[in-house]
Amino acid sequence: MAAYVLRYNLSLVLANIEHIDIAVLWCVGVNLVFFKLFKTYSGVLRYSSFVDILRIFVALAVAYAVLMVLRIVTNNLGRVGLPGCSLLLVAFMFNFGLMAISRVIAKQLFESLNVDYKHKANVFIYGAKEIGVNIAKSLRVNLSNRYILRGFIADEPELIGKVLMGVKVYANNGELADRMAEQGTRTIIVSPAKMEELKNSKMLDQLLSGGVKLMTAPPLGEWNGQMLNQSELKEMQIEDLLQREPIVIDTRKIASHLEGKRVMITGAAGSIGSEIMRQVATFAPYQLILVDQAETPLHDIRLELLDKWRDLKAVTIVADVANATRMEEIFRQYKPQYIFHAAAYKHVPMMEDNVSESIQTNVNGTRTVADLAVKYGAEKFVMISTDKAVNPTNVMGCSKRICEIYVQSLAKKLQKQGGKSTQFITTRFGNVLGSNGSVIPRFKEQIRRGGPVTVTHPDIIRYFMTIPEACRLVLEAGSMGNGGEIYIFDMGKPVKIVDLAKRMISLSGRTDVKIEFTGLRPGEKLYEELLNVKELTKPTYHEKIMIANVREYDYDQVKVQIENLIKTSYTYDDMQIVAAMKELVPEFISQNSKFEELDHAHENVQS
Repeated sequence: MAAYVLRYNLSLVLANIEHIDIAVLWCVGVNLVFFKLFKTYSGVLRYSSFVDILRIFVALAVAYAVLMVLRIVTNNLGRVGLPGCSLLLVAFMFNFGLMAISRVIAKQLFESLNVDYKHKANVFIYGAKEIGVNIAKSLRVNLSNRYILRGFIADEPELIGKVLMGVKVYANNGELADRMAEQGTRTIIVSPAKMEELKNSKMLDQLLSGGVKLMTAPPLGEWNGQMLNQSELKEMQIEDLLQREPIVIDTRKIASHLEGKRVMITGAAGSIGSEIMRQVATFAPYQLILVDQAETPLHDIRLELLDKWRDLKAVTIVADVANATRMEEIFRQYKPQYIFHAAAYKHVPMMEDNVSESIQTNVNGTRTVADLAVKYGAEKFVMISTDKAVNPTNVMGCSKRICEIYVQSLAKKLQKQGGKSTQFITTRFGNVLGSNGSVIPRFKEQIRRGGPVTVTHPDIIRYFMTIPEACRLVLEAGSMGNGGEIYIFDMGKPVKIVDLAKRMISLSGRTDVKIEFTGLRPGEKLYEELLNVKELTKPTYHEKIMIANVREYDYDQVKVQIENLIKTSYTYDDMQIVAAMKELVPEFISQNSKFEELDHAHENVQS
């Protein structure tokens, strides 16, 4: 009827309405058929989108095209009933406009009537391009969200001052705090695309010092469909600010080494070992042999395997890597082809007080597993080392340097013998974020309790890397080389620990937490090194992995020295054990430790 009125200039007198009832029945009937076929009714009004409007357009276009064909056919047959094509075209445009506009109005009304302004926070979104806009759309569509969009923040000059989705785009400059105050906003959601810019800008510290709450959203590829759930918005953590761009690894090459292989991981329940397990599991090994002496966390790994990789053949074995008899039985039974040796004691102050254990587990454990790898024909042995092995100042670091020396000298001996033998690879990197007992979890707990946050020295500096990042590089390095190499990872820029503590306190939103300096712990350095000053590096095909040119040792001599060191460890005489360590690693100079007197005695003998 409306189409008739519009077609004849708002006058029904001019219209031929003799068969209008039949025309209406035809139009309604055909439209209903195609609405059913295209499911135009299936969308929820408050979630209406461009796709829903497009579906309506297509359904109506097809329906009225059919009606026009029927009009031509019935007209040729001399039948009367359907209106002319011009009327059908008007009806199509009228129906589409009415249905589209009604959906838009209904959606806007629904959203405005259901916004609980009292219980929602005003937010800005940092990033006014694709991902930022998608975050904004998700906030508006999801009625359960706690946020109301008040503005965008952009670095791009062409976007600043524009209006996007009904709100203004503000510049990332010194006036931002004032603009946020005008809009009653204390929260910023940071687009994943803007994380790198935020980390490297002065804006971050200004926002944190101003008490602004920062939220992070996951990358677009991790969203559920094209909508972001409220639960996926997280308060920014210090790990978000320390992470670097994702590392790209040669997955094909790694797969060629691991697929279908029996892979052993020692220390499999630890931070590094468990992540290596997760990453290796994605490369379809024939079997995982997971070894650790810690029963409870190893049980947790077992449950994780059952949840995520139920079809993967895996065994979890409680064993001490220093127990040669037990390890021999494991090797005899499972015959691992690829070994990641992550089992080790790692806490510096603990090992200063438990010297014999650092030798028996770190040194003897490494020697035991390495020797068995050769005996049972393993293809590759990848050892996890540490930056604390470089110019060591503590027992733990020196024990790992001795492990490096043994593995490297064994590799060189096998290469000289010729023939096919186990390839030995050493990977050396610094602190990893979030590992058990590391500084970040400790700071978080201290902040939660209200402080103080304890930092050993105002100038202490450390390198950090995420656990997944470190393990990806371990897998990549493991697929390189011919054996005997020590691979060093690019750890990025060093981080001043006191600055780390300050940022963590700011991120927590607390202003009452103090920082307390406690003094360097036994064996602790101010600065960690990845490379000895006498060592040079060679590049590899991966920009974040380098090969250290290190001094070569004679295996037969090293073997005797290490055997004597292990025997000495069973005397439980700390001074005697450390003296033997210093003989094997002359660059081991103790710091903040009772073992400094050994260095003084050595200096007096030389003078």
